[in-house]
Amino acid sequence: MADHFSGPRILFDPASDITDVFAFPSPDRPGRLVMVLDTFPAAAPTALFSDAITYRLRVRPVARAAEGTAFRVGEAEYAFDLTFAVPDEFPGGAAPVQTGTCTAPNGEQLRFRTGDETPGETAGLRIFAGPRLDPFFINLAGVLATDATEKLAFQHDAANSLQGMNVLSIVIEVATETVFGPGSGPLFAVVGETVTTGGRPVRLERMGRPEIKNVVLASKKFDPVNSDIEIRDLYNEEDAFAVGQDYAGAYRARFDANLAFFDHLDGENAWPVDEQGAHPLTELLLADFLVVDVSKPFAEDSCFEIESAVLAGRDHTTCGGRAPNDDIVDTLYTLLVHGVDGPRISDGVDRATQPATHRFPYLVAAHPNPPDVMALFAALSAPQAQEPGQEEA
Repeated sequence: MADHFSGPRILFDPASDITDVFAFPSPDRPGRLVMVLDTFPAAAPTALFSDAITYRLRVRPVARAAEGTAFRVGEAEYAFDLTFAVPDEFPGGAAPVQTGTCTAPNGEQLRFRTGDETPGETAGLRIFAGPRLDPFFINLAGVLATDATEKLAFQHDAANSLQGMNVLSIVIEVATETVFGPGSGPLFAVVGETVTTGGRPVRLERMGRPEIKNVVLASKKFDPVNSDIEIRDLYNEEDAFAVGQDYAGAYRARFDANLAFFDHLDGENAWPVDEQGAHPLTELLLADFLVVDVSKPFAEDSCFEIESAVLAGRDHTTCGGRAPNDDIVDTLYTLLVHGVDGPRISDGVDRATQPATHRFPYLVAAHPNPPDVMALFAALSAPQAQEPGQEEA
């Protein structure tokens, strides 16, 4: 799942668990960047944000490097910190009310009420926060079977593993010229984080591109160096814009090994490694942030298009980033297995429970009766019914 339950430690603190990060140009307000930070997988429709966590979205200007497949990240940073108060309780069983505060990059604070469909708004900035239907969709059984059988194991017309589930969502729309300053962009790198509030801040989790931890880095069995290490907890602590050197070698070894596994799923070699065994995608994916071009119009299914253009040595043609309706599982597996411009791989799930809209706050209202997440895990852990002959290559 995109970033749901992305490591053992986060399982014990679901409030800080980032499920998804999205970044895309506003579909109906040109010059505005929309960022979404979803947390708390399988949240109840009455769930509230933690008052002990700072929910953070970080933005930096970025440019394509002059050579190679990397991006050059600027020094300027625009951070949006969101904190939430202890909810106000009312007599008579009325639902508690929670207020939040967004601290903008210039220090200005915007206060808002969670769940309010009329967004809080100030010059160049508007916000929504509250329970929403989880927009992510995936054939998780097929993903797990692919890892277990070491063959593509996606079925046609599979069920969305997250059908009917909810998240706590933060949606921020930014007028880039107003908030970031004239001449900023148009390419931006976006990362979402959860950080402890008060005292010495500790990064609990971070996310840039989807499925880096739960698909690319999750499996240990192909890694000849770190086969006994759950590397995702360490990875979550890193600054996406400045990965430390202490564990960088471990991350690279895991990327190299697992990316080679995906490349060989179709029996072909789309990504030849170098003499040291380094995979061509490792450095690109290790710089783990969404890249979005706000000068391009909004487009769906454009996630990884800018990265693919860099890999192919051509100009990108879309806004990149990631929109809530992007079929990212298909896009990612296609890139990893078949390379840039390879034939499309489908996991058999093409849409969310209810697709996101093209109007603020984009994500639709929470499901009033979400399914039991433990029942989902139990079903996924059961032996798979599909046989190798039923797999879709």
